[in-house]
Amino acid sequence: MELLYTILGLFIFLIAVKYQYLRKKNRKLQPPSPPALPILGHLHLVKTAPHLALQKLSIKYGPLIFLHFGIRPFLVVSSPSLAEECLTKTNDIIFANRPESVSSKYLGYNSTILILSPYGDHWRNLRRVTTIHMFSSIQLQRFSSIWTEEIHFIIKKLFSSNSDEKTWKVKDMSSLFRELLFNVIMKIVAGKRWPSDQPGDIFSPQALTDLCDYIPILRWIGYGGLEKGVISLHQKRDEFLQGLIDQTRKEEAEDGSCSTERRKTIIQKLLSLQEAEPEYYTDEIVKGIIQIMLSAGTHTTSQTMEWALSSLLNHPNVLQKARDELEKMQPGHLLNDSDLSKLPYLRCIINETLRLFPAAPTLVPHFSSEDCTIGGYKVPKGTTLLVNAWAIHRDPNVWEEPNKYKPERFEGMDEGGWNEGFKFLPFGKGRRICPGAAMAIRLVGLTLGTLIQCFEWERAGPEMVDLEENQGATLGKAKPLEASYKPRPSMIKTISQL
Repeated sequence: MELLYTILGLFIFLIAVKYQYLRKKNRKLQPPSPPALPILGHLHLVKTAPHLALQKLSIKYGPLIFLHFGIRPFLVVSSPSLAEECLTKTNDIIFANRPESVSSKYLGYNSTILILSPYGDHWRNLRRVTTIHMFSSIQLQRFSSIWTEEIHFIIKKLFSSNSDEKTWKVKDMSSLFRELLFNVIMKIVAGKRWPSDQPGDIFSPQALTDLCDYIPILRWIGYGGLEKGVISLHQKRDEFLQGLIDQTRKEEAEDGSCSTERRKTIIQKLLSLQEAEPEYYTDEIVKGIIQIMLSAGTHTTSQTMEWALSSLLNHPNVLQKARDELEKMQPGHLLNDSDLSKLPYLRCIINETLRLFPAAPTLVPHFSSEDCTIGGYKVPKGTTLLVNAWAIHRDPNVWEEPNKYKPERFEGMDEGGWNEGFKFLPFGKGRRICPGAAMAIRLVGLTLGTLIQCFEWERAGPEMVDLEENQGATLGKAKPLEASYKPRPSMIKTISQL
């Protein structure tokens, strides 16, 4: 009997030794990882804004880090070469998915909307539909008349508040930019301006994952009312979107002469697809597509405009250089969409703004569908990928004087800076690159250029504009921008004729 216990004890000892050996071996095969806490994993290391906390970790542990947020494994990438390895070549398809979460279940209509849908036939069809009906060059050209009209509307609004070329007036530009974007997107979607009695904050970008996704027991006990909050927000969004669809149906029913050729708004186009394939293009699919326009196309673009003007106010020499470029245009000619290609320095300003203040600093999370190898390390299936674009854009090994505002660094590059590869990725890269990038660039360019052309701009006070970042789902300013303006004498006649 003693011999049996001895053999059994030796057997258990050998199993334990083998387990420890395999554990150490697997740990060596995984990317570097900081010490973790039970249950929390590495959540305690991300107390500040995620992109800042992850940048500090990458400085200490390297550009490839493996973390656990509760039960969920995360891979954090902070170098262009590793980002390229994840989002192109053999790993592109593997990381072309999105992690499931409370937000994707409710706000994403069970992960059926474009930005949250897993990679597959459904996602490919949504991408095709949005490309054809929203973001193709033909559609953007048609939409340009809408945003031109709305930009002129805010120009007239500013001029009506201050038409005196000798008097400076302070304006809340944060609210003005948001108003512009909501009106533009709403007109594209439904053919009318954003309703004044409807708060736009119901479409504020939300974090894709939260604490309840990392520690599921918190969801079961209703911690902090997080899930209830998401459900409530979904109900408000859904009611609003369904109202737009029902109103469009009602208007078309009343207008018996309305034909497919006359349909112009996004909702009208989607309803025509619904008529042809009602089983696929349900109201939920239609609402999901509209929601992307309102949530992803409003706040991020208005925030980019706010960062751009804030930076210009802090660097009057750059503002003057942009004005000099605009001065080369025909006197009295108000900037239009076709002029943007003739304004390379303005595009440099936009690129530099996107480099320093990318709207999604860690991009939208990706999710691995199978085991893969990144940087020579094994990454398991079910890992969420975060590409820290903010850190890459400010890496001194990648950019000269990375924290300095210097639009000239983009001079001589291709128009979008896309040939810079993975050192510049404000809209992501690979299969899941933002489909609305071209639209956002044109809208920001025309808005910024027209404001510079029509008005003189200064800081609202003697101090520099505060560039502190907020800690929301997207990179906005902590303090809304206020700026002083007055009409330029050479443009008063042109503005008054709008």
